[in-house]
Amino acid sequence: MATAHVELDTAALARSPYKAIFTLALPTVFAMLSQSVVNEIDVVFFSRLPCPESSNGQAALLPSLIIVWLFGGSLSAINVGCLALTARRVAEKKHHDAGAVLANAAWFCLVGGAVVSIVGWLLLPSILGLMIEVPEVRAVALVYSRWRMMGVISMGMTMAIKGFFDGIGRTKVHLVAALVMNAFNVVLCYAFIFGHWGAPRMGVAGAGVSGFVATWVGLLIMVIYAAQLRSRFHPGRWSNLSRSLTWDILKLSVPAAVATAVMMFGFGLFSRIVGKLDAADTSVVAGQCGASEAVYSAATTDIVEILKLTFTACIAFGTAAATLVGQSLGARRPDDAARFGWASVRLGIMIFGVVGLCEGVLFTPQIVHFISRSDAVREAAMVPMRIMGGATPFLAVALIMSEALFGAGNPRFVAVAQLVMIFGCLLPLAYLLGITMHLNLLGIWTAACVYGVVAAITMSAKFKGGAWKTIHL
Repeated sequence: MATAHVELDTAALARSPYKAIFTLALPTVFAMLSQSVVNEIDVVFFSRLPCPESSNGQAALLPSLIIVWLFGGSLSAINVGCLALTARRVAEKKHHDAGAVLANAAWFCLVGGAVVSIVGWLLLPSILGLMIEVPEVRAVALVYSRWRMMGVISMGMTMAIKGFFDGIGRTKVHLVAALVMNAFNVVLCYAFIFGHWGAPRMGVAGAGVSGFVATWVGLLIMVIYAAQLRSRFHPGRWSNLSRSLTWDILKLSVPAAVATAVMMFGFGLFSRIVGKLDAADTSVVAGQCGASEAVYSAATTDIVEILKLTFTACIAFGTAAATLVGQSLGARRPDDAARFGWASVRLGIMIFGVVGLCEGVLFTPQIVHFISRSDAVREAAMVPMRIMGGATPFLAVALIMSEALFGAGNPRFVAVAQLVMIFGCLLPLAYLLGITMHLNLLGIWTAACVYGVVAAITMSAKFKGGAWKTIHL
């Protein structure tokens, strides 16, 4: 394995761009879908808890994950700089320089992750207080989030190593790590949520414990794979550590981190807008919970968890595009880079158009009924789910083009565009339609649909402009 040929022949691959994208994307698709199982398992297991513990747990999950990604996802954006620089250096046949990129990215995540974890732990009560208005839901979210916050270091380092392997075109590595990691997560969730096999019954908190342990298992596997390439890349050398190289990585990663933070903060406010509907609705769901449910928040969590499976697959195609765009630019073949980007978009429209049809038209009732046992939550989720099924192809284009721009070394545009679109379109429109005009969840998710269309147009226009072809890393 240590002597394997690692650089991609982008000139040859450009003759069959769809095959190249599928070859790189499919392992990432399965890896990221497996990764999403971490949270999907939580949703399914929470639905098996007694009411109102089940609905409160589901309602708490979305804001909790938003916070985890606000901190951990921002740190994990190091993946963007690591992938872009690794792809360039490998295409230039500078393997030791590519190993140095990995070393600096991983070291930064180790140190930075410790700082981020402490800060996040201290700020959790205040942030959740701003996001969640229902006290019972807020208490559940706090316990869950504190466990997940302790996995920020492993989360960031795993993504740094993933960026390196994606950059050299070995996307299968993260697939192996994700499969093993999520097998651990399923078993541990079953044990700790329900108290099986001698484990304490922790309810929602048990999912947090399981997710925390699983992320460290995933990191261990990634480290083992990285160690097997030490004879060619030498990532373990202390001499690799360089402030200037770390800064080069951060110049690409910080804008991506800002984009992640903006999106998570924006979606946190989106969740709070939904929470206003629950705070205003104190009705009791007769015959099921015997107590008031956070119906709209639970329905929103369910919709997001369903769509997240689709979005992670979209990002996988975007990651393939980013790798091929980066290596093509490193090989001084910008036209091939553009060809790979547009081929990824065309594939995304075809594949995720069918997925959106299934989610929003053909199997919507079955999907919604599977993920929740509450009739009130199911009813609230049905129409918004259909709306987002129709928006899926646009969201796919937006995500794929964003990743392609990351691979080209232009994350600043993505960050600024997300800032404008979320705070200039998504949030004001969601409040206007959902709260002011009293369209409730229908209006809020209509705003999300509009945001997806605007994002697709914006990212595609930037990629078509071609200014990214002249970026030197």
